[in-house]
Amino acid sequence: MAKDEFARARKTLFVSVVSDTLDGLGFPGQALAPFVRPLDDSKILLGRARTALYRPVHHVAKGHNPYALEIALIDDLKPGEVAVMATGANPKIGPWGELLTTAALARKAAGCLTDGLTRDVRAIRKLGFPVFAGGIGPLDSKGRGEVAAIDVPVELAGVRIEPGDVVFGDADGVVAVPRRVEREVFARAFDKVSGENRTRAALARGEKLADVFKRYGIL
Repeated sequence: MAKDEFARARKTLFVSVVSDTLDGLGFPGQALAPFVRPLDDSKILLGRARTALYRPVHHVAKGHNPYALEIALIDDLKPGEVAVMATGANPKIGPWGELLTTAALARKAAGCLTDGLTRDVRAIRKLGFPVFAGGIGPLDSKGRGEVAAIDVPVELAGVRIEPGDVVFGDADGVVAVPRRVEREVFARAFDKVSGENRTRAALARGEKLADVFKRYGIL
């Protein structure tokens, strides 16, 4: 998708519509488990995935930098990309906070998606950066989790996400759109929104749901 298509999607689409479209194209397993929630329900998460795969650890060796790959990923974020931090839903790993948010904002990244914890919540909300996380907690990842690889396929909240896939989140949750079908998915989603608008207008006029569904086939 081109930059203007991302802007159009951000303005007009909803995660539920994209999820329905994925279902219709034979991709029913693209919605992340519902424990992944936005820090701010008003924020939209939309961009291409840059992935980090964490592994659990239980100590930090002397002289070892446990943040090396994490820093490399954040420093390499491009405008419109989403940092996707896959921890295996480990409740002891908190990969995201205010400082990574500040660095990502400076690079015009589109947000963060993680099945781990986030912290510094008040500061992140004040900055207005979209963060969708598996929970909130004060724990640092140091000594608990470490990035083992970046820019590799990951599984996050039950969904496989590959580098470059489109991740889309709003107050209803998050879906991952495989890059190989993104154009068809979003083209159909735009059409579906137009149909939903016609359906909504007819229902608001007082027409029967059965009649409107028979006419437009949308529910």
